[in-house]
Amino acid sequence: MRRQRVAVLSVLLLLSVGVLGGLAVTADDTTESDDGSYPGQTLVTVQAYGWFGNHNGDVFVVDRSGERVWEYQPDDAAVFDAEMLDSGNVMVSFGQKVPDADCPERWADTGGDHCVRNRVQEVDPDTNEVVWEYSWYDRQISYHEVHDADRLANGETVIIDMARHRTFTVDREKNVTWEWSAKEHLDEGSEFWDEHVKGTAREDRAYTGPTQDWTHMNDVDRLENGNFLMSIRNFDVVIEVDPETDEVVAGYGKPGNHDIMDEQHDPNYLEAHDTLLVADSENDRIVEYDAETMEEVWRYEGPGPNDRLQWPRDADRLPDGNTLVVDSRNFRVLEVGPDSEVVWAHDMADQRGIVYDADRLG
Repeated sequence: MRRQRVAVLSVLLLLSVGVLGGLAVTADDTTESDDGSYPGQTLVTVQAYGWFGNHNGDVFVVDRSGERVWEYQPDDAAVFDAEMLDSGNVMVSFGQKVPDADCPERWADTGGDHCVRNRVQEVDPDTNEVVWEYSWYDRQISYHEVHDADRLANGETVIIDMARHRTFTVDREKNVTWEWSAKEHLDEGSEFWDEHVKGTAREDRAYTGPTQDWTHMNDVDRLENGNFLMSIRNFDVVIEVDPETDEVVAGYGKPGNHDIMDEQHDPNYLEAHDTLLVADSENDRIVEYDAETMEEVWRYEGPGPNDRLQWPRDADRLPDGNTLVVDSRNFRVLEVGPDSEVVWAHDMADQRGIVYDADRLG
């Protein structure tokens, strides 16, 4: 690891909660917006409705008024990442709960009464036909579901796999073209472990076996320099990996130091500003850090002092400077301005829709 960003925490009280005024965020299944909202429809995934074990998630597009203009619901699935491709198709990642009787022999009787089929599908939204798919089985759905996949410029797809603690790429013919193993590069005996984990509160998190929720790797993005940015949730760190050498070339956060990040989701490196925007989930906030100094430059904790985020898992900076926020345990998506005022909200509290991902389209 060639460089490590050290956190310098600063208190930004004026930015930490939403500005009073703007939109009222209601408890009904409603969508509200004002003129400060960035234009376009919104692609949303719901992991599950009701609660986490229901496996009834879906992906849909809502317009500015909250009307669903498209939806797709795979059977018995926990749904995670989705993205609109340049072709207009939607790529969605989900884990499908499969009864033991339908599991491959290798995976039968490994997860109680079921196994999991991890599926990355490309769906034509005009017909809901699956036009491409990559899938694999694993032992159980809990902590073994695929959380993220992105289509790369060369037509290949990068996938992060929390169960096998790996990131890999596949081509259109479903051949694995590159694979990176956290067990090789982050576990005991690795340079990363010796430099960043040994002697910390996470030292007891060495890999012990396939049933362990070890890394909980949950997000991967390709950077402009060709490297991959990966979220290693259970280590409280985000790493940058050079696919040419497989070396961890940069890291953000420190294992076990929850003042920086605590089991984060969906980090985004904002190239134009050299900042890292991250859904700091267990700290119930969205935080933006200077990528060189790790000084905090912006924070969002909710619309008001009595209405705080609960386990946010996605944050995207929009072209106009607004930020789209997924507030998972409050069952809503918020769009907030640079001053933290809510300018658009889509609330699914009446359905208890546990939102995972949201992208503004257009």
